[in-house]
Amino acid sequence: MEGELAHIGAGLAAIGSGAAAIGVGNVAGNFLSGALRNPSAAGGQTATLFIGIAFAEALGIFSFLVALLLMFAV
Repeated sequence: MEGELAHIGAGLAAIGSGAAAIGVGNVAGNFLSGALRNPSAAGGQTATLFIGIAFAEALGIFSFLVALLLMFAV
């Protein structure tokens, strides 16, 4: 029974990976929206775009690691 609950918890933790994908899409979409409104300022915001994508992906990787820990460490 305990192992089954760990797998359910791992599945719930894996939802964070999907949320990270939504976050990356949101960051990139907002960047493109702003770049189309003001193309001259888009070059200066590229570093901010990559930082935002990195943070969103890091949260997805953390949730994936939690899911793996719940599956195999319990």
